[in-house]
Amino acid sequence: MEEKTIEVITRLVMEAMNQKTSEQGFAVPIGVSARHVHLTQEDVETLFGKGYELTKKKELMGGQFASNEIVTIVGLKLRAMENVRILGPVRKASQVEISATDAIKLGIKTPIRESGDIKGSAPIAIVGPKGVVYLKEGCIIAKRHIHMSPEDVKAAGVNNGDTVSVQVENERGTTFNHVQIRVDKSYTLEMHIDTDEANAAKISTGDTAVIIK
Repeated sequence: MEEKTIEVITRLVMEAMNQKTSEQGFAVPIGVSARHVHLTQEDVETLFGKGYELTKKKELMGGQFASNEIVTIVGLKLRAMENVRILGPVRKASQVEISATDAIKLGIKTPIRESGDIKGSAPIAIVGPKGVVYLKEGCIIAKRHIHMSPEDVKAAGVNNGDTVSVQVENERGTTFNHVQIRVDKSYTLEMHIDTDEANAAKISTGDTAVIIK
């Protein structure tokens, strides 16, 4: 087959693929996020002992990791949840991320917030093997979001901070609105939803969603 013919066929195939992608929207893998805790170094030491440092269990995107350390979280009326994993590295402010169902079980009114936006959020206690930390504010339900690299942003035609709608085509056929785009060069493309959202829509980690244009 002549070289020019091959080039023409290749171009036509690429155009067809691009058209299909454009019609369907930008595909994003899904990660289901369970309840977890972020801590300051001071609070790590209060919970586990002076000089203690978190140990890595599993690497996550953006330099984060799931630690081997777990704690118990306690809400109002002393309702508790055990074996809640800590994510590292340490942060400037401690934070607990739970689902709406968790909030009901713990007996607390928890706002939906972007990670890090904890002002005026729900109070909660964190219990470790060496001590207890009481947060006057810091417990949130994480706002659903999509992690993207700068290259992903260009391909998807969106910008950092944009809010988009995302569709999942399975037997539930669910559309998620108010999904925030979060961009960093260290991010791996993935949409994060909590366990409530995943269970209601029959979604598992590794499933695929599509940004609706």
